[in-house]
Amino acid sequence: MVRPGGRSARVQAAVHTAVRELTAELGRDALTVPLIAQRAGVTPSTVYRRWGDLQELLSDVAVERLRPETAPQDHGALADDLATWAEQFLDEMSSPAGRAYVRDALLGDPDGSNAGQCSAYAAEQIGVILTRATERGERTPDVESVMDQVVAPLMYRLLFRPQGLDTAYALRLVTEALGATGPGGAA
Repeated sequence: MVRPGGRSARVQAAVHTAVRELTAELGRDALTVPLIAQRAGVTPSTVYRRWGDLQELLSDVAVERLRPETAPQDHGALADDLATWAEQFLDEMSSPAGRAYVRDALLGDPDGSNAGQCSAYAAEQIGVILTRATERGERTPDVESVMDQVVAPLMYRLLFRPQGLDTAYALRLVTEALGATGPGGAA
């Protein structure tokens, strides 16, 4: 059992910090487990025991970096909230750093848990937006529908067909997803 705030948490924080610092200083391609361990003040065996290999470590760091830092903005209407969120999501994920984090999160994810965590982050954010809209009396789609109609196409295009991926595309996806809520919806 891992104690929150115990040695395990300190090691994770030190190693994650070392990865971020070394990536900024030397570039991702120069990273090695011994280099990261030295910067973090741990032994390479500690890194290998906890993460298995460099790619799994980079994946873990990427998942942490992809975690949203704040709740989605509240603009007073579902269409505005979801459009703003989709624009920011696309901007973050399509940036060079975002693309690298997505790549790392997926490459070091043998059991799919990191991808699941990244998906959960998006679903949580969408859930907040939809809950606010419901509380305002707006008709809303469910979280899974928005994931399928907005997030999934954005991620597919980001990974496999990035040309032409822009804000207009993201906004079109949001409009189409909200149009499916029917009469009285936010569309």
